[in-house]
Amino acid sequence: MKSFTFKISGMHCASCPLMIEGKLEDDVVGVVSAQANYAKQTCLVEFDEQIISPEAIVEAIREIGYEASF
Repeated sequence: MKSFTFKISGMHCASCPLMIEGKLEDDVVGVVSAQANYAKQTCLVEFDEQIISPEAIVEAIREIGYEASF
């Protein structure tokens, strides 16, 4: 397992982290957990690097309308 903290831009309310966490944990194969932080504009993601890359996680976040980088 690997963990990365992604920088997120575009979160504008307290429900945004829930949307990001739900997308990553429910829809992205290889993601074990996601903890988004609205105040810090970050998301800590634990994932299986044999299944998914950080770039693919960034793309999944972009698909729901947020910008991400690591």
